[in-house]
Amino acid sequence: QVHLVESGGGLVQAGGSLRLSCAASGRTFSRYAMGWFRQAPGKEREFVAGISWSGGSTYYADSVKGRFIISRDNAKNTVALQVNSLKPEDTAVYFCAAGRPPGIPTMLNEYDYWGQGTQVTVSS
Repeated sequence: QVHLVESGGGLVQAGGSLRLSCAASGRTFSRYAMGWFRQAPGKEREFVAGISWSGGSTYYADSVKGRFIISRDNAKNTVALQVNSLKPEDTAVYFCAAGRPPGIPTMLNEYDYWGQGTQVTVSS
């Protein structure tokens, strides 16, 4: 069982940055691949970035590649998403999730545990 709580969202101007954090409880955190998803109003939840259980591999959606950076600290049971060069179209609720290895899942149904989300709003 893994309980996830996101933080770090907020209102930022276009071009700005935020650091989203996800704190996990549960002794099995390091066994899971971790992902960040987002959901904008009226749209489906979409994969943004993922990181393998060890942190040795990462994968990004094309729309955020080069702007977002995912990282994890298994000793602290945390995963972070550094979001840079933000655009208005990045506005969404961002969710972290724990998924099943091997590799880095990208599909919603490959993730077993979800946080409640944190709102990111980018103004133009």
